[in-house]
Amino acid sequence: MKEEYKKWHSNNLSADFELLAFGHSGYPILLFPTSMGRYFENKDFKMIESIQWFIDEGKVKVYCIDSIDGLSWYNKGIHPADRVKKHICYDKLLLEEVSTMARQETGHSKIITAGCSFGGYHAANFAFRHPWLVSHMFSLSGVFDIRSQLDGFYNDEVYFNNPVDFLPNDNNPELWNMKIILGTAERDICKPDNERLSQILTDKGINHWLDVRQNADHDWPIWRKMLPEYLSQLSFN
Repeated sequence: MKEEYKKWHSNNLSADFELLAFGHSGYPILLFPTSMGRYFENKDFKMIESIQWFIDEGKVKVYCIDSIDGLSWYNKGIHPADRVKKHICYDKLLLEEVSTMARQETGHSKIITAGCSFGGYHAANFAFRHPWLVSHMFSLSGVFDIRSQLDGFYNDEVYFNNPVDFLPNDNNPELWNMKIILGTAERDICKPDNERLSQILTDKGINHWLDVRQNADHDWPIWRKMLPEYLSQLSFN
């Protein structure tokens, strides 16, 4: 399995950015880490190993991207308004730098977003903000309401980065073309978040799959089972 480390200076972040890319061809997947996780987390926790067949067969090329959660949503040392602004810089990085690179390298016009736990927030928020760019979104035990990280602060920039707020009023037709899976578990602390987002999608008539796993928790073992099953059900031609 081809593995490549990439590092460059991001103008959007005004800082260096790192990721690991796995594979030689196929549909590009932006795979987010969990809260404050690093670009190597999905490799260390054997998520990459769980989907190695798809990578080796050239079905997908996976970009394990870094997070800046410690500088944005989890940064209690700065004002909540500045936490949101940091995240917006990250969103621009993903849109203008990472997604562009992934599409150029693979020859695909769209990408897949995926992530576990807080990575599920990132996968969903980016996908719903840029539905013209994202063909599939896989959230595994994701959270979708960012307001708990903002100490009661709220403005338009929060609204447009909080899927449970902006999605009900978003009528971009590309949303109805996206393939969406919300994975959660019976004992998952984020199960209510997934049920809430599922209801929003249902109310809008957006087709999706709410996958609730029995006898499972909010943890890596169930996530390593989910992602390869989700990939096996979708066409990447």
